Amino acid sequence: MTGLLLGVDIGTASSKGVLVDPGGAVLARSVREHAVSTPCPGWFEHDAETVWWADFTGIVADLLRAAGGRPLAGLGISGIGPCLLPADAGGTPLRPAILYGVDTRAGAEIAELNEELGAAEILARGGSPLTSQAVGPKVRWLARHEPDVHARTEKLLMASSFLVHRLTGRYVLDHHSASQCTPMYDLVAGEWAEDWAERVAPGLPLPELLWPTEVAGEVTAAAAALTGLPAGLPVTAGTVDAWAEAASVGVREPGDVMVMYGTTMFLVQVLTEPRPHPGLWGTRGVVPGSFTLAAGMATSGAVTDWLRRLAGASYEDLVAEAASVPAGSRGLLLLPYFAGERTPLFDPDARGVLAGLTTSHGWAEIYRAALEGIAYGVRHNLEAMASAGGAAGRLVAVGGGTKGGLWTRIVSDVTGLPQQIPAETIGACLGDALLAAEAVGMDASRGNPIAATVTPDAENRARYEEFYRHYRSLYDATGETAHFLADQQRVVSGKQG
Repeated sequence: MTGLLLGVDIGTASSKGVLVDPGGAVLARSVREHAVSTPCPGWFEHDAETVWWADFTGIVADLLRAAGGRPLAGLGISGIGPCLLPADAGGTPLRPAILYGVDTRAGAEIAELNEELGAAEILARGGSPLTSQAVGPKVRWLARHEPDVHARTEKLLMASSFLVHRLTGRYVLDHHSASQCTPMYDLVAGEWAEDWAERVAPGLPLPELLWPTEVAGEVTAAAAALTGLPAGLPVTAGTVDAWAEAASVGVREPGDVMVMYGTTMFLVQVLTEPRPHPGLWGTRGVVPGSFTLAAGMATSGAVTDWLRRLAGASYEDLVAEAASVPAGSRGLLLLPYFAGERTPLFDPDARGVLAGLTTSHGWAEIYRAALEGIAYGVRHNLEAMASAGGAAGRLVAVGGGTKGGLWTRIVSDVTGLPQQIPAETIGACLGDALLAAEAVGMDASRGNPIAATVTPDAENRARYEEFYRHYRSLYDATGETAHFLADQQRVVSGKQG
């Protein structure tokens, strides 16, 4: 098959799309920014119609104009995940989607399911500990707190599967996304854990399972009329954005690690077999037979954006000023737990800390301390992966945070590991297009070569050793206070999670 390829990704703060030629080269791009709804602390939601569908149709319109009538071969889709979008039998959303691990509302349900099924048994069967990243507890939260919505729910959708359903009419989910529906998926068996799924979501019809490299269906005539896409265009099963992003830079061999610099920091490492770890997520990969270890920080770019807005400055100015500050930020240390922390702490009530502040410090030092704090978190997660038997081999950096060079240099200095930066870092939407090419029998994998390599500075590496030790101890020293303050924040909001 020949023709152009479309890839569209629904992200946390923006959606992106690309038009790709048969060789994998990007011909056109489109971006739509959007907001996340936070009804109370610990809650993160998207409206599927006004965010996911509106972004998708707008991006597709842009890319179709760029295609200029040239034939299309396939469409790949990814999105933030795992999410919970309850929908009725026709796929109409019944409430805003409850987002991935940054949404921490289901703490009581996590504790309840751990007690009911056994934490060790969940880790062994599902590959991941039960945390805010998991869909299962959020389904039970829905049943308990919004029983009317739960009673009408006939479909469990995520960002990618919502779009796939609307385009093709198929109710499917890819194996990777399903493996983050803990405890409803059996990682080793590669299928729904029907006994546990029935206990978590009794009576809910579960989607058919496919791989992201498989065609889920074709664009229907009705969807073609709504989007301008040609009827009959093959659409892949889709997947979670971070795994599509790993595919975009060729992270497929055992030991390969993707480090994604975005609103949140995310790491994906390829494995040949499951390696459950209580501080990480074990999942299926994007191709049949593959497994991954994953780690995710609750904030990264979200913190730097917050600082940019407080400072009233541009990223370019802040990065330039921070680059002139020596390693260690002149004695500042920041814990980047501004929305709790995911791996490897799994502490939704962790909070941000800026230690060592004096009147001699300015925005340059604070901004660099934020970049360094996030880099310490990356190192913490890489050490957890190594302890699970997944020592890092090749690191590939992707995402908007790779621009400017300072952040990636700091991460390499803190970890002592080089990072490869590909020519295209637009991310998951490119991976979607490449997965679509694979699904329809095309080879577009050569379109994103490595363009640069960041190597660690030995002097900075040595200096960061001591700072990293104190970074690790600062969380323990401030944890009780952070938990108290998190509880007070819930009281002030008037809503308990």
